[in-house]
Amino acid sequence: MTRTLSLILLLTVTFNTSMYAHEKSVKSGNPVFEGWYADPEGILFEDTYWIYPTYSAPYDEQTFFDCFSSKDLVTWTKHPRILDNQEIKWARRAMWAPSIIEKDGKYYFFFGANDIQNNDQLGGIGVAVADKPAGPFKDHLGKPLIDKFHNGAQPIDQFAFKDKDGKYFLIYGGWRHCNIAQLNDDFSGFIPFEDGTTFQEITPDGYVEGPFMFIRNNKYYFMWSEGGWTGPNYSVAYAIADSPFGPFKRIGKVLQQDPKIATGAGHHSVIHIPGTDEYYAVYHRRPLGETDGNSRVTCIDRMEFDENGHIKPITISNEGVLARPLKITSEN
Repeated sequence: MTRTLSLILLLTVTFNTSMYAHEKSVKSGNPVFEGWYADPEGILFEDTYWIYPTYSAPYDEQTFFDCFSSKDLVTWTKHPRILDNQEIKWARRAMWAPSIIEKDGKYYFFFGANDIQNNDQLGGIGVAVADKPAGPFKDHLGKPLIDKFHNGAQPIDQFAFKDKDGKYFLIYGGWRHCNIAQLNDDFSGFIPFEDGTTFQEITPDGYVEGPFMFIRNNKYYFMWSEGGWTGPNYSVAYAIADSPFGPFKRIGKVLQQDPKIATGAGHHSVIHIPGTDEYYAVYHRRPLGETDGNSRVTCIDRMEFDENGHIKPITISNEGVLARPLKITSEN
């Protein structure tokens, strides 16, 4: 009986170890899920990875959002129509570039809509709210949160950022200008800065759109997209500062096309595994041979740093990344 039990335990341990080794050897492949999706924001909520992308289509068809979840970066579940323009009554076209953040058990979903070209048009940056990461999301305000140009920044490409002191900011902007503004407690508006202004410009050299910010070793890494989004040379550059207000001096380009793999690699986000120095770039790119500006897919590759804290050039791949279940804590 004892020998039989020992044999069963040995087989169980061997099987589990084998399964773990197999799981660790599995890669996501790129793109990580099917369909034309762009501008992806990757984020962690508890033990689950989430990606919130733009549904990449002509502007008059780009009127809803899907999202995707995964326990390991490899197998993704689609959550369709978490928000659309039936809920956002003021959005008539071009809903895109979402950003999401959790606060006090609520999930706030920021998005751009209508692609406004001047201050006389209805549209800009909106915000929706839900009780769960997959929604359903409801319009938080019934109107745009930002509906005007400030400091020359088109109100698009918003990124919700929580600073280490607990303050929440919205970093946003197209047309080569980027602003930062402090969100108020219920995300219905903004708190003016000490000088009385609400929108402070933090635009670095080369900035076009797609801002993203994270903190590593008490330094603020500010990343953005350069080039034209429909072209092969769309790419990502970055800067480092001691404050979310900069000043941000451009260091260099870290994500761009590889003519052997894909073109137009840009408009990214970053996933960080808490308690580790593991970082992943989540971005879109255009498959080789695709010439339609909307033919974009979502991909993931590792992002690493050198001894000086600079971001190493990100290698875009067809293989993607290894499985990384968040419940496995032996590496954390």
